[in-house]
Amino acid sequence: MEREELLKGALAGDINAFQTLFAEFQSQLKSYLYRLLTDRNDVDDITHDTFIRAFSKISTFNQDAELKTWVFKIATNLAYDHLRKLKRWQADAQDRGADLAIGSEEVRRAFWIAHDTSPAGTYEMKEHIDFCFTCISKTLPIENQVALILKNIYDFQVKEICEILEKTEGVIKHLLNDARNIMTDIFEHRCALINQHGVCHQCSHINEIFNPKQDQQEELMKLELVKASKKYNREELFTLRTLLVKAIDPLHASGTDLHESIMNCVRTAIGEKKDFFERNRGNAG
Repeated sequence: MEREELLKGALAGDINAFQTLFAEFQSQLKSYLYRLLTDRNDVDDITHDTFIRAFSKISTFNQDAELKTWVFKIATNLAYDHLRKLKRWQADAQDRGADLAIGSEEVRRAFWIAHDTSPAGTYEMKEHIDFCFTCISKTLPIENQVALILKNIYDFQVKEICEILEKTEGVIKHLLNDARNIMTDIFEHRCALINQHGVCHQCSHINEIFNPKQDQQEELMKLELVKASKKYNREELFTLRTLLVKAIDPLHASGTDLHESIMNCVRTAIGEKKDFFERNRGNAG
């Protein structure tokens, strides 16, 4: 069935036609929501709620924007409602997560079980850089985070982000500029991969734990980000980082399950999650 016919059917209340159209960008939508929410269960819930709400309001879709943009707007509003109940993360969130892991044999054991038993439990440095990008983006105000991720990771145009956030072009450009500057500053002062004075050695440290025989320096030098850091241009390094992040689906990468455990540890350490084991108990025994 042609896309125009599917859209016509969806507008007429055909849920199967709408499901077909929704499926075209569902994977990207869930990836986007995970970067905002960092919790698979929340992603599933909000994706489901987005589908229900979008279909129930399909008669209000006036086709001035792409259906994908319209659906992402609904999803963003639902995610925003969820996130504004929570405190934004601080730049030391990952450090606090590391402290919790170091101090808890049970947490470390859960990491090892995910790494040893899950087909998505491997550790790759480039995926951990993506993980760090997600964590650090959560230190931004929500609107800055949304604008940055939509533009730099999912290639939405400024006019589409204007539609999603209901802001003017000038405001969106301001949000993007501030977001990039904040992220760049945090990376410059924390990331030991690009700054020898950085305080975050998490990528190398976790790689050493899970891949003790791997030559870390050799793996690091495979990354354009690290090669370029010798020239040291803040803007270029940020661009390289976003290119690396764009190439990774955080929900379907080779280390997805390991990183989910690490993310749960961070969320527990900062008080966003009450108990690390509330959803991991079955994997830890």
